Amino acid sequence: MSQSTVAGTTGHAPSGPDGAHLRRVLGVPSLVLFGLVYMVPLTVFTTYGIVTQLTGGRVPLAYVITLVAMFFTARSYARMAVAYPFAGSAYVYAQRSFGPGVGFLAGWSLMLDYLFLPMINYLVIGIYLNAAFPAVPQWVFIVASIAIVTVLNVVGIVSVARANFVIIAVQTLFIVAFVALSLVAVGGTGQVDLLAPFTGDGTVEGPGVLFAGAAVLCLSFLGFDAVSTLSEEAKDPTRSVPRAIMFTTVAAGVIFILLSYLSQVVFPSNDFASVDSAALDVMGAAGGEFLAVFFTAAYIAGAMGSALTSQASVARILYAMGRDRVLPHAVFGRLSARFRTPVISILVVSAISMLAVVIDLGLLVEMISFGALIAFSVVNLTVIKHYFLDRHERSGGAVVNNLVLPLIGFALTLWLWTSLSPRTFVVGLIWLGLGVVLLAVVTRGFRRPVPMLDLREEVGHDESPAEATPVDERAQG
Repeated sequence: MSQSTVAGTTGHAPSGPDGAHLRRVLGVPSLVLFGLVYMVPLTVFTTYGIVTQLTGGRVPLAYVITLVAMFFTARSYARMAVAYPFAGSAYVYAQRSFGPGVGFLAGWSLMLDYLFLPMINYLVIGIYLNAAFPAVPQWVFIVASIAIVTVLNVVGIVSVARANFVIIAVQTLFIVAFVALSLVAVGGTGQVDLLAPFTGDGTVEGPGVLFAGAAVLCLSFLGFDAVSTLSEEAKDPTRSVPRAIMFTTVAAGVIFILLSYLSQVVFPSNDFASVDSAALDVMGAAGGEFLAVFFTAAYIAGAMGSALTSQASVARILYAMGRDRVLPHAVFGRLSARFRTPVISILVVSAISMLAVVIDLGLLVEMISFGALIAFSVVNLTVIKHYFLDRHERSGGAVVNNLVLPLIGFALTLWLWTSLSPRTFVVGLIWLGLGVVLLAVVTRGFRRPVPMLDLREEVGHDESPAEATPVDERAQG
């Protein structure tokens, strides 16, 4: 089979029903920026108050646990991005490894956090801007943010990448200022317990609360998963996407641990004026009103960037599922001839995001983690299925790479998943039930096979479906 048969080995991505292609324009720096902006380095402060009280003042330790779990999972994503360098992320990996039915449910679970992540960004934008300008209703800021993000995503992925540079620059400046002012504040007190962020304040004890906190913090690491959804827009997906996934995960984890550590050293208390806006107490202790205002500006910029990138990712998952005809292909499976972007999918995501006007922040956080951890667990298993069972790569170190490490990743994500609250499982299982119903409708009561995308380039009809194999892992060099 020629290399042109598989998308990702050439300069073209699989086309939609109308023959349009996603543009391959993103290199490693742009992909890493996409992932970091998607994560929002300042997202540590979104759940800071909640996790501080939940873990008894051990947010950095909870982040260490989350980073370890996410490192193994990110590695699994990186490996599967080499095997299947296509849009769709966990949906495609599960579909190709376990079949279209499992792939659909994995994509449905992943869509839960992707659909909710733009909402949480729009919601915090509304909360903070309304606090700064109380005369303007919160919903006005939410609707305006949705409109701006939608226009940028319709115009194209290049506009998203360019906006990322500005957004990450603003957050970088704030982080530098926060670190400097925190060190000054800590140095001026004379009495600081540097181990307190890891030993806790004594209000709660035991490893269970740490894993519960780590489970909530999983939403902070969704950026590496988002990078994999841009495989069809990466210049060299079998090289650039895996590298960007791993770099994004480690870099973000280090940032989260550092910021949460300094926050708890500067403000060694869980007695906040408001748990949802606990960051303002930290900023006041570190740098007074100046830092609080700077934080608000940087945080809003980060939230806008995360909304921008998260909407782009979920729109491409809807496009991939529409292209498979799992969702109505006439609606979701087409690209705009002018912008080469899935415009209808983008508009659908925008409409759903309007729920940010009425939905609860706590529920959003829990559901994002629920959907993410299901998808993460499945992707760890796809590595075992694809490499260890199907390709029989079991000699020497291959056993560790293809069985032991992904199995560790699966066990860690499963443990975090079971640490979520009962309310999360109720809503999450309802969502999965809706997915099963939709699957039954698509397959007419499971009497027809689930539609499955042919990932081959349209180079002729002399190749059998069996030849539509994943990219040879040796292609990564």
